Amino acid sequence: AKTIKYGEEARLALVSGINQVANAVKVTLGPKGRNVVLGRRFGAPAIVNDGVTIAREVDLRDSAENTGAKLLIEVARKTDGVAGDGTTSSSVLCQAMVNEGIKAVTAGRNPVALKKGLERGVAAMVGEVKRLSRLVEGTEDLRNIASISAGNDDAIGRVISEAFERVGEDGSIVVEESRGMDDLVEYSEGMEFPRGFLSPYLVTNPETYVSELVGPRVLVTDYKITFPAQIVPLIEQLVRSKQSLFIICDELSDEALATVVLNKNRGVLDVTAVKSPGFGDRRKDYLQDIAILTGATFVTEDLGEPLEKTTLDMLGRADRVIVKKDSTLIISDDACADAVAQRMRVLKGQAANTDSKYETEKLEERIARLGNGIARIKIGAATETEMSDRKLRYEDALRATKAAAELGIVPGGGSTLLHAQKVLDDLEANTADPDEKVGIQILRRAVEYPLKQIAANAGLPGDVILNEVKTLPFGQGFNARNEKYEDLFAAGVVDPAKVVCSTLESAVSVAGLVLTTECLISLEKRAEPGNPQQQAMGGALGDVSQAMW
Repeated sequence: AKTIKYGEEARLALVSGINQVANAVKVTLGPKGRNVVLGRRFGAPAIVNDGVTIAREVDLRDSAENTGAKLLIEVARKTDGVAGDGTTSSSVLCQAMVNEGIKAVTAGRNPVALKKGLERGVAAMVGEVKRLSRLVEGTEDLRNIASISAGNDDAIGRVISEAFERVGEDGSIVVEESRGMDDLVEYSEGMEFPRGFLSPYLVTNPETYVSELVGPRVLVTDYKITFPAQIVPLIEQLVRSKQSLFIICDELSDEALATVVLNKNRGVLDVTAVKSPGFGDRRKDYLQDIAILTGATFVTEDLGEPLEKTTLDMLGRADRVIVKKDSTLIISDDACADAVAQRMRVLKGQAANTDSKYETEKLEERIARLGNGIARIKIGAATETEMSDRKLRYEDALRATKAAAELGIVPGGGSTLLHAQKVLDDLEANTADPDEKVGIQILRRAVEYPLKQIAANAGLPGDVILNEVKTLPFGQGFNARNEKYEDLFAAGVVDPAKVVCSTLESAVSVAGLVLTTECLISLEKRAEPGNPQQQAMGGALGDVSQAMW
């Protein structure tokens, strides 16, 4: 069955759900924010400081209130998806907009006009935030962003900033769990993919169990090499030119592999072979990337060109190829730098135009492989609970750092919202509709809440600190970590501009919908039926325990 609520009753139910989620999340805001313990039905409880993770765990008993909770969860989720950080701030902003807006709607204001005023105000503030931002200047800015996003963990900030500096703008940073106690960072230069040699007889260094070729020619094909005759003509050409060969193919039959191994072991041709990376259509994308990186012609079945007709000018070149049991590393020279740069621009365009998070991650991974830089951060922890918390902190810090590199940084601690708030003066003065003006005034009050919450979490009076920060010039604000008013850029208290913009846009999108809601239809939750047999056993065990004690 479904429950239907109308008018004020519907809006108040939504607001109640939003408040319950926001009150659970906002205790984590700022450098002195607290943790939240998440009880799980199975496994150990999690102790987290991440807004979106906390919000996702909320599931209220009342179905109408739970609908409001899910709306705020969507705010946090959207902010997390766009900017990777700022989920707690967006939840606090949305809660403030909704609570202030409900008062205006109850007083008789037009909710549609209020929504329009909010949206116009946010658009003006987003433009001002972008204007106030400055570009990231060196490793120190990246370290500050990462540290703050990770809950003021300087160690995480240092690891993230060093990894960014090492792999460059087009590199990739991957966060993984490790079995040790300490955090480690492993770097790989060149294109690396998880495919090892097809036979141990192809190993060139028995001590390290590695097959390594220096300056090999590279054959890139999606053919299944079934018969030796398919590659013998190419092998003969390479033997005459005294060049080594690296084969990447879809499959190599036992008979064809035996031919390759025989030529290698007899010293006729220095050769190694691996299966192509990826699966399905993505496999061909990877092969095309490798072909562009090495300057090879992608020999594909789709074009109908037989593998037997492959010539030396269709092979690519690599500076060095290192093949291990389960991984391959191709280190290329710069001969194809222009083609690689063009390929990366195409992939970046595809990543910008896709809505799939999984697809975006795969495209970024391909860009990083072409960019010759991958850093793997392996996290260590004493317990599973600590591991989960540290992994969330690393992931937040990583995404916030990427956001900072994209649109620049602004002073943190909620101060940028207060300075961007000043653009609302002219907007309000030039607005004729009185209800739209009230919407702008609601936004003006709402953007003050993050700073007040940061102060409250530090055990300080939010209103007093808010009034003091309003008198300071841009760039200065309140540092809750040392409880001082100072230059926030110099103190390293900064936020990515993209995160600040995203928090405003995500918050107003849901707040406007709640204010204009006139009817709420929600599915009633049914109590889970108990198992009579288990209940009987429980009663029996209870009687036994009472008798024992």
